[in-house]
Amino acid sequence: MTSNKTTKQPGTTRRGALKTLAAGAAASTLPLWARYAGAQTAEPIRVGFQMHRTGIGAAYGRWYGRTTEAAARLINEAGGINGRPLEIVVEDDGTDPKRGAEVVEKFATQHKCDVGFGTLFSHVVNGSAPRAGELKLPYFIVSEGHQLASGGLNRYTLQPGMTDVKSQVQAMAPFVASNLGKKVTMIFPDYAFGHDHRDYFSEAIEAQGGEVVAKLAIPPTETSFTKYFPKIPRETEVIYHVMVGPAVLTFVKEMGEFFGPSRPELFGFIDSLEAVDITSPGLEFLDGSHFWEGMPRYAQPDQSPYDKFYREQVGVDANGASLNDSRDVSTYAHMFGCWETLYIIKAGMEAANYQGPKDRQALIEAVEAMTDMPHSNEHPQGAKIFNGKTHQGFGPQYISKLEGGMLKVQHTTSIEDTFYPDEVDYTTQSF
Repeated sequence: MTSNKTTKQPGTTRRGALKTLAAGAAASTLPLWARYAGAQTAEPIRVGFQMHRTGIGAAYGRWYGRTTEAAARLINEAGGINGRPLEIVVEDDGTDPKRGAEVVEKFATQHKCDVGFGTLFSHVVNGSAPRAGELKLPYFIVSEGHQLASGGLNRYTLQPGMTDVKSQVQAMAPFVASNLGKKVTMIFPDYAFGHDHRDYFSEAIEAQGGEVVAKLAIPPTETSFTKYFPKIPRETEVIYHVMVGPAVLTFVKEMGEFFGPSRPELFGFIDSLEAVDITSPGLEFLDGSHFWEGMPRYAQPDQSPYDKFYREQVGVDANGASLNDSRDVSTYAHMFGCWETLYIIKAGMEAANYQGPKDRQALIEAVEAMTDMPHSNEHPQGAKIFNGKTHQGFGPQYISKLEGGMLKVQHTTSIEDTFYPDEVDYTTQSF
């Protein structure tokens, strides 16, 4: 199979791949043995799931895992991938870059995985993706860092199911400048993901006639934040906060204690409250503030049937918490990326007629050929456009306001709001 023939087959278009998925849905009524009877091999498709089971990303890892399990179950109930069952192989990377590279190597050499998948924290992506490229292991990240789309990684690394920080902040900045204020103090984690916010939001707000008057970088392992708040300049009109990790609840509580009732406007990326119950004592001061959400945590009045289906399958209630435990709040703004990326891997493998590692190049070329991804059960967050040159997906963003203990969507950006000029063309790079 030559690469040119692979990318020119009708099935490699996104619409063609989705038709294949829809046709395969009827297989869910067949007994398990019959669903895989036509496969050339009974061997499963092995997807290595790089999980942040421990470390500062553990809350995300837990929900990324649940989302991945739900999508894999549905894919298998519908006949698997190319008639073969999907197997998720889990390894904990400790949210650590060095361990991340070791996990990638285990996927390729020990577990004989077909692809690697699932990494979120950008410093772990930076530590892992180069090894995936060296091992020629297709590596599907579910992160938000801009390092891939900026040309900093390699052709074996793709981010089709999650938007990146540069696209997010570019779409957010006009709302912040028009509705909240133009003199902004930024509070962000001191590693690659936070640096993306620092750099790209600064550019975006300046393009709206605003300015960043202070940039406060917080070590990701920090447990107390009171020493940072006095550094916020008096002229600040908006505090832009995007914190991550187990201390996020402490961060927002201490910010409330410092400012009391007279605070600047607040614009937070929901990362500062992911896996946190918004009704927790001490968070009352957040009422009336705004947040970016990748996917709205609370089911909205105009909830799509796709969001409803996705919540039911993953086990999440209308408030974004586990159906089994209302205190177990999900990382709803991010974890959809695992669901959508698994379906993209499936569509790519079916478009490329993937049979094994010898077809990895064809798989990457098939995904590079994708463009439109319609709003659907496979893409419950919203329609997307994939840029095969930069290996980056683009989709809608949501700005919500916290009112009465609920996040209510105030503004939804268009996909076009998130576009920026290409900075790399991975399709010109050799395999």
